[in-house]
Amino acid sequence: MAPRSAGRARGAPRRGAGHVTSGRRPRRPGRGGRAPARRGAGRASDPPHGPRDGADPARRAAYDVLRAVADRDAYANLTLPRLLTQRQITGRDAAFATELCYGALRGQGTLDVILAESSSRSLERVDPPVRDALRLGAYQLLCTRVPPHAAVSTAVALARSERGAGAAGFVNAVLRRVAERDLDAWVAALAPPDELGRLALAHAHPVWIAAAISEALDGDLTETARALAANNERPAVHLVALPGRIDRDQLVAETDGEPGSLSPCAVRLPGGAPGDLPAVAGHRAAVQDEGSQLVALAVANARLDGADSRWLDLCAGPGGKAALLGAVARQRGAGVVAVEVSAHRARLVRSSVDDLPVRVIQADGRDVGRHADLPEGRFDRVLVDAPCTGLGALRRRPEARWRRAEADLAGLTALQRELLTAGLRAVRPGGVLGYVTCSPHRDETSAVVEWARREQADRIELLDARPLLAPAAGLGDGPTAQLWPHRHGADAMFLALIRRSG
Repeated sequence: MAPRSAGRARGAPRRGAGHVTSGRRPRRPGRGGRAPARRGAGRASDPPHGPRDGADPARRAAYDVLRAVADRDAYANLTLPRLLTQRQITGRDAAFATELCYGALRGQGTLDVILAESSSRSLERVDPPVRDALRLGAYQLLCTRVPPHAAVSTAVALARSERGAGAAGFVNAVLRRVAERDLDAWVAALAPPDELGRLALAHAHPVWIAAAISEALDGDLTETARALAANNERPAVHLVALPGRIDRDQLVAETDGEPGSLSPCAVRLPGGAPGDLPAVAGHRAAVQDEGSQLVALAVANARLDGADSRWLDLCAGPGGKAALLGAVARQRGAGVVAVEVSAHRARLVRSSVDDLPVRVIQADGRDVGRHADLPEGRFDRVLVDAPCTGLGALRRRPEARWRRAEADLAGLTALQRELLTAGLRAVRPGGVLGYVTCSPHRDETSAVVEWARREQADRIELLDARPLLAPAAGLGDGPTAQLWPHRHGADAMFLALIRRSG
């Protein structure tokens, strides 16, 4: 969430919000009264208005996805596109629905702090469908140029349609109080006294995530603010041109895209639905962030001694990196074994690798040495793209920051250590392993690598990963490398390259 500017288009996001606790509490705003006019409200065309007894299709779609996320643990980035297609919502209405849905989910923590301050009852005691109507209305009031009367009346209509007149009156009263301040004023009034807590509230992050990002940036709060803000920006869509199937220049010409700034295989798209592109439908290209491309290519291109024909992707689902590795392997006469423990994700990997020299095995990656297809010390290159908190891809998954808990780290880091240990058993002496996470949290990145180095000091050697991610700069002090959305425009991928020496 970010404060509105007069030059923003309808529904554009404000600078971050979110954190589930506040600092000092001001006197509650008075009841009633007309909501103040918003900056620039007259300069933006109104969003669509529906019948008096319900919300317009765009708002209804956004609301229904919020309910699916809350009730069924749905993923908004998967649910919303399907719903928009089913309801034939397109163009500006689809863009508006997307902004409201993703914005309300990203900003949930901060919106809840503000709503709690504006409500006569605890937010936990509010009926969940009514709570989601409040969040949708508050997001419009604080974070878009939607006229206040439209933001309030449509949220009231949603509450009435779901829970009746009593809920509608409650939503009307709460949102009128919310409308008495803009987002900056609310943050100033409710933020805790420490700067990190203020940043967490202002940029819609739980405090533990903001603290982890700050630690990974060596405590630089100015850069932390930039990193948090970047997590609230809409990421560009990139394709990977699969080597041997299509080259990047050809893909640029076919898609009207432009070359990516980091990966030699990347094409940045101007917009649209990438799944409809012939190159994607024909499995010559795939949707993949530049950060994911870079780390996969680094594992494929790291120097090693001796044979280079047997590659292993130990945690392959859903298959994007396996496909890129397979395409490169085919050019070099190598083959890839792709391991995935989940049956569903193993099917996704198979559909991604198509006719590439990739053999997909449904197995637990920790079973190296215990599974017939996963012998010890036989693979020249190994990728361990370990399950993690996903804190490096928060801009893609708007609800993820509020679903994760700091308590999740213990189980994940134990799994990461086990998978890295298995990967090191799989790689042959002289071979190379890449340890990758889509997270900048030090517990999941450098701490795991340092643990492995202590455990196997006489068997492994850390390589400098940074040159293999060129032209990306600002990757850290080495030898590991950390990408960042605010520095590189890529997901926050971490890479450690390890050579097995004995």
